[in-house]
Amino acid sequence: MSDRHVFEYALLRVVPRVERGERVNAGVLVYCRAKSYVGARTHLDERRLLALDPDVDLPGVHAALRAAEGVCSGGDAAGQAAGDDPGRRFRWLIAPRSTIVQPGPVHTGLTADPAAEAERLLDLLVR
Repeated sequence: MSDRHVFEYALLRVVPRVERGERVNAGVLVYCRAKSYVGARTHLDERRLLALDPDVDLPGVHAALRAAEGVCSGGDAAGQAAGDDPGRRFRWLIAPRSTIVQPGPVHTGLTADPAAEAERLLDLLVR
């Protein structure tokens, strides 16, 4: 039996001015049903974001990214989602929204370690 499992992931993108269509990748959400894992890793390149919109609400963006991490971690940090299973929390996070921090499309892959995969994807797609 293989020790690799299917996982899903989506990028978290900051879209400071939706009318311009520009965005900065700022995080990754990873879900692996077989491991009951949901996690978020974030990194905001403030210089890149400020180049797109010098008036962007940086504290608000950081708060939204922390909120996504909190929903993934569960417990008190997840707020109303605290009692939800990892899959439900992931689906809530990837639902389309019109806020400044938006999820990208969902992709899939195989991994033995979803937490390590989240770090790898953050390095590859965000940093």
